[in-house]
This record gives sequence, C-alpha cells and structure tokens, in this order.
Amino acid sequence: MAETTELGRYLRARRGQVTPADAGLPAGTGLRRTPGLRREELATLSGVSVDYYTRLERGRETNPSPAVIDAIAHALRLRGDAHERLHDLAEMASGRHTEPRPTTDDTVRESVLRMLEALRPLPAYVVSRFNYVLAANPAGRRLLPGLWDLPAEQRNITRYLFLHPVGRALYVPWEETVTASVAHLRAIGGTEADDPRMAALVGELLLKSPDFARIWNRYDVHERSGGAKSFDHPKVGAMTLTFEVMQLARTGGQRMVVYQAPAGSADEAAVLKLDPASSP
Repeated sequence: MAETTELGRYLRARRGQVTPADAGLPAGTGLRRTPGLRREELATLSGVSVDYYTRLERGRETNPSPAVIDAIAHALRLRGDAHERLHDLAEMASGRHTEPRPTTDDTVRESVLRMLEALRPLPAYVVSRFNYVLAANPAGRRLLPGLWDLPAEQRNITRYLFLHPVGRALYVPWEETVTASVAHLRAIGGTEADDPRMAALVGELLLKSPDFARIWNRYDVHERSGGAKSFDHPKVGAMTLTFEVMQLARTGGQRMVVYQAPAGSADEAAVLKLDPASSP
C-alpha cells in the first residue's frame, strides 16, 4: 500500500536520507533496496513496533503521541524546523491541528511601501507567504532582472530560480541557493499544501523542472530569517550580500527582505549601482 498522508510521505523521504552509519548501525551484508534506513531499523531506533511504524508511514495510523513523534524525530536526526514540521504533520493527520489559515490578501500596506522607499539605496522587497513578490523599491527590482517583466501571478522567487533563465544564472552557487529556497518553501507552506496557490506553484514546478522535483522530494525543511547570498549580476557583476527577513505583523505571512553589504566594500559599491539615485 502506498503512503496516503503528507506525514507518511515526509517520514519516507526523511528515512531515505539517514544511512545505517548515520544511525550508528552496521551496514550489514547484501543489497539494500532502500537508500536509507529500513522501516524495521527506524522502528527499533524509535522504540515502536515495525507494524506500528509501517501503519504510520502508510497513513493507517493517524494518532501518534508527541512522545512517539519525538522518538522518531530523534532517530531521523531531525532538528529545528524539520522536527517541528514532523509534529505539525502529525497533528494534521490526527485532526488536532486547529491553527487558523492565514489570509491570502496580497495588499501591501501603505506604511510598508513607505518603508521600502525609506530603505533606499538598499535593495528591499516584500514577498507573500508562498514567496510571490508583492512590492519592491527600485534597487529591489533591479536586483532580480526580468522578474518584473512577468505577470503578477508569475512573480514568485522560487519559480524565478528554477524557470527563468536569469534566475538560473543569477545566484552562485545555484544549487545551494535553490536547495535553501525549496526548504524554506517547505517550512512556510508545508502545512498548507492544499492551498490553491501553493498547489498550483508546486504543481507547475514539478511538471516543468526536474531539478525542483528532485529537491522537493527530499522534504528538507528550514525557514530562513537571514544569511548571505552571492550574485553574478548581469548589470553590476559579482557581489555577496547579507540579507535579513522580517515578518510583517497582521499580513498573513508577508515578509520584507532587505539586502546590504559592509560600508566601503566592493560589494557595497556594486549594490549601490542598483539604485538609480545612487548610480553615477
């Protein structure tokens, strides 16, 4: 029987990423049919019966206790967002998940638009819960060449990374950037997989991008709140920028992303060229 729940799919994907060596088990002899742990191995490590774990992965057991989920998470070496996502999916499977759905309103408040303008010349933009770009200041627009030529319903950061020719060349290294982006999309939208906009985005990317399908099916989960990205920008050249991600209250998941570089650095000189008012 194939797994029938998002919890089951998550468990199977993460089980495939833990090797016997990772779990402190001997590799054994003979050909292994799975790239990671066998069900019986994970069940033993988690302290549950093989039958119970198999039913959990196949969607026939829908009411695991928090203690069992913690034990399975420990066996799967899940930390942070990935551990929390396992609990979220278990709650959804049991029907205990009662958190209200966020609003899907894409209107950006006037006060937020003024903040974008006040941040110039730093590149800044606002994205929705599922990474659709809703607003940007001039440098924010120029940071992502070609994105604003698309219809509003296609201005999505993850879509841009995989399907836009500039998006596939803009970030260095591309593989590392897209892996983090997909893990972030899993983190922010994983419990809303049936949301029409989320489903349409993922469906399109699964259909059009084998790279996205490969990374999506790993079920990596990690919500990013900042970090650094390197660019090979077609207009201003190579630069590495730090970025911060700030949640906007009472917006249903909107976030403001702001990029910057150390004062006096070559990276700052490059990024300042993105703002018309700062360009020579």
